[in-house]
This record gives sequence, C-alpha cells and structure tokens, in this order.
Amino acid sequence: MKHDRNELDLITKYQNKGYTSNFKCEEGSLIELDTKNMYSPKQIIIEREHRFEGMSNPSDMSILYVIKTHDGVKGMVTANYGVNSDTELDDFFKNIPKENDRSNENI
Repeated sequence: MKHDRNELDLITKYQNKGYTSNFKCEEGSLIELDTKNMYSPKQIIIEREHRFEGMSNPSDMSILYVIKTHDGVKGMVTANYGVNSDTELDDFFKNIPKENDRSNENI
C-alpha cells in the first residue's frame, strides 16, 4: 500500500474526490466556512483519519480528518494534537458517536 508523504498530498487527493468543504469548531459545533451551516457531533461521519508528525520537530503533530455531514457535505478538518492541541476541536471529535467513525473503511 502506498503511503502519502504529507498532508498536502492527502488534501489534494481528497479534494479530487470531492472533499472540498472546510470547517472550524466554535461553541461545540462544526461550522462549514462557506455556508455557515452548523453541525453537532452526531451529524458528522469520519470517513478517514491521518496522523502526522513534524519532520523537523516530532512534537508538531496533526490529524487530518476527512468527514461527511449528515446532509452530504464532504470536507476536511486539520487539528493539532499532543501538547499543541485545540481542546475545543478535540472535544468535538471525541463526542462523535463511535458508529459514525468509518475511518477504517475505504472511500
């Protein structure tokens, strides 16, 4: 299996598959940046999850979440984890129901 080397390679790959929306986490909701639609954890499906360590500093760690909303919007969210994590975003993704985590399936 070929491994993509960095986040940019993966982002391009998923954008080509239609995962083009971007999101931010605010006040316990994930907000799509263009439409401003708000989603709760129950309305998000994790399609894939990729973890990365910084090449120059291994403590620079991030996760690329490839997601789909309950109403069919597909996109990505990048989050820091470890020491520099965004606790609000961490909490949001921890609250996504386990049955909505399909990150081990192929898309």
